[in-house]
Amino acid sequence: MYEIIVERHFDAAHCLRGYQGKCEALHGHRFRVIARLMASELNDIGIAYDFTSLRQHLDEILSRFDHTSLNDVPPFDKINPSSENIASTIYNELRPRLTEAPVSICCVEVWESPESGAVYSPD
Repeated sequence: MYEIIVERHFDAAHCLRGYQGKCEALHGHRFRVIARLMASELNDIGIAYDFTSLRQHLDEILSRFDHTSLNDVPPFDKINPSSENIASTIYNELRPRLTEAPVSICCVEVWESPESGAVYSPD
């Protein structure tokens, strides 16, 4: 099994509705996003999936979050923009972009600081 890993980032502000603490106030992060794909075989030139294509997919998804207040951007205008919800949202937007590819998404990680992050993977 092969694992393909790409890391991107975006800068955004957010506040956690209903949180009892300082994260309830508007604050910002440089969110680090890591997507991990799995493939069981390589193509005829010896790659499982093109890093450039994966970066492009992620950049397209993340561009609508970059330099925004996430609480104003769907779906985070309805759900809290927690790292967990950001990770599952990115996963669910990336998955249909890969339906024709011979890969599956292992997980999406979202780190809001070097010490704090969340990982989403399907059951």
